[in-house]
Amino acid sequence: METIRKALHSRVVLVLGLVVAVAVPAVTAPRLPHLNPWPLVAGLVPWVLGKYGLCALRWRAVATTAAGAPAPRRWYLRAHAESELLGLLTPGHVGADVWRVKRLTGAGVARGDAVLSVAVDRFAGAVGLAVFMAFAATRLPTEVVVATVGAGVVVVVAIVLTRRWRPRWLPSGPLPSPRQFALALVLAAGYQLTIAGLLLGAIAATGHTLSPIQVLAAFGASQAAAAVPGVNGASPRDGALVVALVSFGLPWVAAAAAVTVRAALAWLPALALGGASLWVLRRQGGPLRNVSDAAF
Repeated sequence: METIRKALHSRVVLVLGLVVAVAVPAVTAPRLPHLNPWPLVAGLVPWVLGKYGLCALRWRAVATTAAGAPAPRRWYLRAHAESELLGLLTPGHVGADVWRVKRLTGAGVARGDAVLSVAVDRFAGAVGLAVFMAFAATRLPTEVVVATVGAGVVVVVAIVLTRRWRPRWLPSGPLPSPRQFALALVLAAGYQLTIAGLLLGAIAATGHTLSPIQVLAAFGASQAAAAVPGVNGASPRDGALVVALVSFGLPWVAAAAAVTVRAALAWLPALALGGASLWVLRRQGGPLRNVSDAAF
């Protein structure tokens, strides 16, 4: 955590983040075919609401059971936006989860409870994807089932090992209730719908079309590659998504363009929302490790 705090106060890291944010679209844009911007806008707006609204509320639904957890929705909206920017800057989006744990512990939540809330939130997202695919597609891809079951197994094994070797790391507060977890699943399924909308818009921007069912199947099939970490826009999951789209008849150039532009667009709200919130935290004075709920 101390390393992250120093990195956030580092001007070198700040400049590097801005350079990466500008370089990704600058390098990829000249290699893309002509794109119609309006389908992109139509897909981007609901995706932003899903990514920075529904996902933040999903996290809140499973986190508020912990003792000392902040209650205001605005707190989770801001902390989640900050985490998304840090996630884009780290392989496997790991920086997002680390930052969310950091923000909760900074607000007075025990470390075990903070880690549990993030783990349950991730698991709810995986289950939400499987539920959404089950209702939206005629056949649930095997990769989605394997990924969801695998996520559950990882959580269980981690709890067992932690209880055996580091019992003080275990949460002291109650687990989320079935009602809270059900709400998290509904929010997760809603977010998956916005992901499909963004991908449909990116494909339509290239002048091609696929049915929503085909897009959902391609997206679900690509999740198996999510186990291998990678940077946004150049991860194994992005490559698997390109291959899946091509298998449904989309030309290679159009599939690569749709996936690339989708990844590049993720930087816009991350910089605008997450970057602005992190800047406000810096302007409030004092080290970020002392930021608490009272600052909001």
